[in-house]
Amino acid sequence: MAQSKPATQFIIDQQAQVRESLPFDDRRDFLNAERGLRGRPNPNVVKNDQGEAVWDNDSYKFLQSEAPDTANPSLWRQSRLAHLDGLYHVTDSIYQVRGLDLSNTTFIEGKEGLIIIDPLTSAESGAAAFALYQDHRGKDRAIKAIIYTHSHADHFGGVRGFVTDEDVANNNIKILAPEGFLEHAVSENVFTGTAMSRRAAYMYGAALDRSPTTQIGAGLGQTVSTGTVTLIAPNVDITTTGQTMTIDNVEMVFQMAPDTEAPSEMLIYFPGFKALCAAEDATHTFHNILTLRGAVVRDPHGWAKYLTETIDLFGGEAEVVFASHHWPTWGKDNVVEFLTFQRDLYAYVHDQTLRLLNKGYNGPEIAEMMSLPPALDKAWSARGYYGSTSHNVKAIYQRYTGWFDGNPAHLWEHTPVERAKRYVKLAGGEKEIISKGQQAFEAGDFRWAAEILNHAVFAHPRNSDARNLLADVYEQLGYGAENGTWRNFFISGTTELRNGNFGTPTQSASADVVAQLTPEMLFDSLAVQINGPDAWDKKLAIDVVVTDLGVTYRLWLSNGALIYSKAKQSESADVTLTGTSKQLPALAVYGPDPEALEEAGIKIDGDSTALNSLSSLLDPGDPNFNIVIP
Repeated sequence: MAQSKPATQFIIDQQAQVRESLPFDDRRDFLNAERGLRGRPNPNVVKNDQGEAVWDNDSYKFLQSEAPDTANPSLWRQSRLAHLDGLYHVTDSIYQVRGLDLSNTTFIEGKEGLIIIDPLTSAESGAAAFALYQDHRGKDRAIKAIIYTHSHADHFGGVRGFVTDEDVANNNIKILAPEGFLEHAVSENVFTGTAMSRRAAYMYGAALDRSPTTQIGAGLGQTVSTGTVTLIAPNVDITTTGQTMTIDNVEMVFQMAPDTEAPSEMLIYFPGFKALCAAEDATHTFHNILTLRGAVVRDPHGWAKYLTETIDLFGGEAEVVFASHHWPTWGKDNVVEFLTFQRDLYAYVHDQTLRLLNKGYNGPEIAEMMSLPPALDKAWSARGYYGSTSHNVKAIYQRYTGWFDGNPAHLWEHTPVERAKRYVKLAGGEKEIISKGQQAFEAGDFRWAAEILNHAVFAHPRNSDARNLLADVYEQLGYGAENGTWRNFFISGTTELRNGNFGTPTQSASADVVAQLTPEMLFDSLAVQINGPDAWDKKLAIDVVVTDLGVTYRLWLSNGALIYSKAKQSESADVTLTGTSKQLPALAVYGPDPEALEEAGIKIDGDSTALNSLSSLLDPGDPNFNIVIP
């Protein structure tokens, strides 16, 4: 393994400037993050059934030292706060476990039992969090309800660490989620799950070493656990702002916030405790408008409007606000200030981006021009640890105008490899472009060095001089990054250029997630795997009878596209599959393999070779595709 290199003087000087420009003597976040500690897991290492560590918070103990030259002091501060772990008393009957995953899980003690909010990412980390709670609060409280605040995997994936299907059925456990939760939770992790998970490996740095020169955190938390992502479907939908529900003598008031941080999201107010759960709509960072792992662009305008509604509904009443990441904020005035700063942040960046867009500036130009108001710029909770101002501005531009900036030169560009070859030729060959990259590196112009050396690597991936120098450039950019995910992307690029592809440590399209596919989502997941050119002249017709829904679908190929319909067909199918909606996801797990489908309980009638034909046309994604080389 190649060794990390020291920070250059340019980065050392930048870190010194950061120390001088931000209020590091403000210790309120540390007081809040440490408040209410009841006990810590020791050691804080979670292993799976094979004895492999899927979570290791102890590996970040180096954060107890002062920030080194190889880390932005602001990000180092955020990582120190996010590294704090344990069971914390929030208020009255509310407890949180923090530091056992990227996200938090919250325990509400009712009259007899427990309400769980957001059971972490994996079953292993969820079980560890539940055990920590029980170690300090006892095991006499049974779970009465589980709440998913929104449709991202780190807020539902650990549910089987708390309950089983039998527990839910036999004990009448309520599983609450905002309307649309299941569709978005499943589709995001299946339709683009392969690419999203691979990019998430860069974003969270779960496969990287932990050290002052490598991974130090992700801004929203330290990283994601790499255990088993699970899912139990909700049995109670929350649909309306102001909707109330009382479970185990705990009253809850819900606020819907769709298309904010997630397509399906809600906040929860607990009047009896004067406590507000902000889900992931108000955390101690500027969040993502477009997450670097890839997702649908979020709506910052609506986000700001919902936070205004939150202040109108609960401001002046709530005495504490806690979220599914980071630490709580106490005091009525402090709660309102925190929510106001978060609201203003999304509103300001949205509005100013559109103002400048309408003056003819493009996304990268606006990103360079954008400055936050002084009050927001100095507020620790508004810093871009997870969603940077730079990439959020570009996301807003993309949301409104798309990828094309109006310049015809950008309308039909060559592919990255073909552009790289031409740039290298234009520069006078590989040696010349590497020389220019070295000069830019030595001048501290790391952004330009990355631009031209990336062309060198894409034009000739085996050129070790180009790869090694680009790795050095990415490393320095990582050292300087305040944003945790930027640092992880840069250091991941460095790692793969030096040591090779490290793959995808967390697969979000787990068996539990796939099992929740509706028939139509299942067919869509197959359609996006069809190798179109290979299917141009192929014909097949498959009927799928879903017995518990009383529906028959016809699937067929039409000009290389897999189409489906519930309409009655005049011609007979080549083969018919019959099963329940819970059996059909076997198609996604095993593919159209006749033997595997029959073992899963699906009846096959007709010419089963049609299934083989379909199988031969499926071209699934590559979870280990290259990113920093072609």
